[in-house]
Amino acid sequence: MSGPEEAAADKRPLHERIAADLRGEIMDGDLAPGTNLPSTQRLRERFDVSNATIQKAIGLLEDERLAIGHPGAAVTVRAHRQETVRPADTGAPVAAGEPYRWLSVAQRQGKRGSITLLDVAEVRPPSEVAEALELPASGTAVLRRQLLRHDGEPVELAACYYPSDLAAGTPLTEPRRIRGGTPTLLAELGHPPQRTVDRVSARVPTQAEYEALRLPGDLPVLRTFRVVYGGTGDRLRPIEATVMTKAGHLYELQYEF
Repeated sequence: MSGPEEAAADKRPLHERIAADLRGEIMDGDLAPGTNLPSTQRLRERFDVSNATIQKAIGLLEDERLAIGHPGAAVTVRAHRQETVRPADTGAPVAAGEPYRWLSVAQRQGKRGSITLLDVAEVRPPSEVAEALELPASGTAVLRRQLLRHDGEPVELAACYYPSDLAAGTPLTEPRRIRGGTPTLLAELGHPPQRTVDRVSARVPTQAEYEALRLPGDLPVLRTFRVVYGGTGDRLRPIEATVMTKAGHLYELQYEF
């Protein structure tokens, strides 16, 4: 029987273990954006491995968009590391005529934000969504699935669900984008968002998430399950449940209390 120390041993291939250590130093800022990675010789001495193993490790970091190689020159850390996302910045309605907050936040960051609506359909949602929306056994929800991009690169896959009785006869059921975003529309419909609950986890990506986000390997995704409660008066009801998926090595979430 294996002892605790043997069971805890890192069984990943050697180049993946080296990439993991370097990835951690990039994310922690010890290898700062724009600086060079240590030379192949220094890395070979540090990890006591061959040049080929070091090159395979660096190749993983390049695939993950954490480092960039230049012919005949050193490999550098890309200008952006793990990007901080502040959920509170985008959840509120906007004034008439203003764009969805996610797009305006991207613009302030010097990025070109875009949203592609992939699917709009009435569905029986996954169990956790049905429970969060307090749907009856045969209840349905309107699904709006979207892919969000920065400068053409996929950032987030979002599956948003709305109770069918709330969405019926509204633009939520139409296959087009909503000016100002759904928080603004829900407020206009008499269901202003009042309370938001997020559950955040790291998971192995599904096939659909892997393909949509153009993930480079076996890294986990950052998954946020969000339930929004809205309405007026004493009784709030769940009006939206959303599953948001991002590349875990490129993004982090910041909450303030």
